[in-house]
Amino acid sequence: MAYAHSVASIALQVQTERVASTTLDRVLPAGRHRIDAIYAHVPFCFHKCHYCDFYSFVDSDDRQEVFVERMEQECAFARDRIDGSLRSVFVGGGTPTLLAPQLLGRMLRAIGGLVGDAKVEWTVEANPETVTQEVAETLVQSGVNRVSVGAQSFESTHLKKLERWHDPANVSRAVDALRKAGIANINLDLIFGIPGQTVEESTRDVQRALSIGIEHLSAYGLTYEPNTAMTKRLMRGEFDPASDDLEAEMYEAIQSLMVHHGYEQYEISNWSKPGLACQHNLTYWRNRPWWALGPSASGFIAGHRFKIVPRLGDWLARGGDAPDGLGAPPILDHEPPDEGRHVSEALMLGLRIVGGISSGEQPGIDATLEARAIELRPERAKLIETALTGGILERAQGRLRLSPRGMLVADGLLSELV
Repeated sequence: MAYAHSVASIALQVQTERVASTTLDRVLPAGRHRIDAIYAHVPFCFHKCHYCDFYSFVDSDDRQEVFVERMEQECAFARDRIDGSLRSVFVGGGTPTLLAPQLLGRMLRAIGGLVGDAKVEWTVEANPETVTQEVAETLVQSGVNRVSVGAQSFESTHLKKLERWHDPANVSRAVDALRKAGIANINLDLIFGIPGQTVEESTRDVQRALSIGIEHLSAYGLTYEPNTAMTKRLMRGEFDPASDDLEAEMYEAIQSLMVHHGYEQYEISNWSKPGLACQHNLTYWRNRPWWALGPSASGFIAGHRFKIVPRLGDWLARGGDAPDGLGAPPILDHEPPDEGRHVSEALMLGLRIVGGISSGEQPGIDATLEARAIELRPERAKLIETALTGGILERAQGRLRLSPRGMLVADGLLSELV
C-alpha cells in the first residue's frame, strides 16, 4: 500500500548493496559537509513489538552507560565534519526515553554540541509508558522541542495483536507531562489495517488522537516486513490481513477526517497543523543530506549512502583506526555518489510529498527530474508514461506529483522508480 512505510524505512530502502564493513572516516571526503539533519538511533526497548523491523531489542546486559559513552565519541567525530547548516535532529529507536534520565540527558547534550546555537526542530520518539515528568523535563532542558509518541491504536485488542504493550490511557497522560514540561509540538503515530480492525475503529483512533490536541499525526498502514514476528504469524495462518480495498477505505476516511479538522496533508502518511510539517521528514523526502549516529542508523552525506552496523556489540567495540578517526562508526552498505541513482531516488522520495517535485528542489540537476531520470535510466520512460496515462501521476505547474488515486498505489510505483 502507498502509505505503509515510515520515514525511517523509506530512508533505508534506497540502500541495496551490502559490502564489507569499513568505517565512516575511510569513506567521507575530507573537510566539513553540508548537513540538513541528524538522525540518532537508540536500540533499547522493554519489549519487541511484533510488526517492528527496526534494530531494537531488550538489553539484558545493561549497556546503557557504555552506549551513551560511545554516542559521545561519535558526536566528537562528527563535530569537525558538519558545517553548521542543521535544520533538524531526530532521535529514534527503539525507545530513546527508556534510557535513564541522567544518561538520556548526557546523550542529548552530546548531540546538542553538534547543534550549537542553531534553531532546529529537535524530535525524540517516546513510548507512552516511559514518559515520566522527570523524562519530559530532561528532554526540554536538553533542547528538545518536539516529541513523537507511539500510540499506534487506542483499542487494547488491536494493541495486543501488534504485541504493543502500553495502556491506551497513558498516551494522554504522557502528552500532559510533555506539555507541562514545555513541549509545544507533539506528534502521535498510528497504525491502521490491523487484522480485524474496521474502518470505524481506525477513524475512532484518529478522533481520539485529535481530542488530545496534537500538532501532527503520522498514520501508517500495517506492513508485514520480512523476518518480523508479525510476518511469521501471518505465514502460519494465525490471522487474515486486511484487504487492500479495506486499507484504502481506511486511508481515505483518515484523509477526510484530518482535512475536516484543519490539518494539512504534506506527505502520503503525514498531516500537521499549518506551518508545523515535520522538517526532519521533509529532509528525507527532499533527498537532502543527513548525518547518522548509533547502531543501524542510515546516513546520506556528500552523496554517500551508508548504514552503521546493526549490532550493538560490534558498534561498541569499533571506531576509526586512525587517531583522527576515533569515534568513526563502522558501516555497511556503502554506496558512493552516483548521479543516475541520485536522480531516481530524488524522484521516488519527492513524489511522496503531496505537492510533488520539481528540478529546482534538487541542486546540480539541470534538466527536469523526469527528463533526467529517463535520460539516465531509459526504462523509466514507459513507467512514467503509464503512470501519467493511468491517472497515478499528474503534471501541474511545472511539478510532477501523485494524484489522489496514485497515493493509494504509490509504493509499487515508487519502488520501481528506484
